[in-house]
Amino acid sequence: MFLFSSSLQLKTTPFISNTASMHFSSLFVAAAAFVTALAAPAAEPVTGNGMSSLVERSTPAGTGTNNGYYYSFWLAQGGNVNYNNKGAGEYSVSWQNCNNFVAGKGWATGSARNINFKGSYSPQGNSYLSVYGWSTNPLVEYYILESYGTYNPGSGLTHMGTVTTDGSVYDIYKGVRTQQPSIQGTATFNQYWSIRKNKRSSGTVTTANHFNAWAKLGMKLGQHNYQIVATEGYQSSGSADITVS
Repeated sequence: MFLFSSSLQLKTTPFISNTASMHFSSLFVAAAAFVTALAAPAAEPVTGNGMSSLVERSTPAGTGTNNGYYYSFWLAQGGNVNYNNKGAGEYSVSWQNCNNFVAGKGWATGSARNINFKGSYSPQGNSYLSVYGWSTNPLVEYYILESYGTYNPGSGLTHMGTVTTDGSVYDIYKGVRTQQPSIQGTATFNQYWSIRKNKRSSGTVTTANHFNAWAKLGMKLGQHNYQIVATEGYQSSGSADITVS
């Protein structure tokens, strides 16, 4: 369990450090496997026997619009995951012994917007709370990771540098996924990550500071696809109630 600050973080001028290095260790293969599993995109909805009765009583897996916000709920088979859209930008999700899921609310088209989020996040095991999105041309999956459970995905990625913004240093990482599911079907694509050192479940994310820092490190986004504040779980349990604006 971690304690989080509920105060909003003010926009700050980012400080970028270009300290590219590659992490290798005896745990690299295992860490990379965790990253691959955790990074499954919100692509195709699960139907039929793949969903438990608990999931069928909640918001069905898929994408859509709810109270003016885009939502995405992707679910791999196994375990119990209960996702619910609530008023405005709020959603809740609870999971028990899940396989893998990604769920959240945001916008059908991403941009370099300031994103406010607040709420509770209580993972037990491997989980992420992040600004999560995709771009095309080039195809990129990205995370601005605000908090996580027991596993830090940076251990299996290439460290590119840092950016200081919104009250914390973020480590910047890059990874490659080869022939994996994406918003364009099975493909090979890059992953971009900013991982916050001071975990939190409420605040403001100045996405422009991350996008600009990535670009200066040669990590360029293309045309924005969807962009959400996502809760993700992999072979874990937990709960979250998040409001996005």
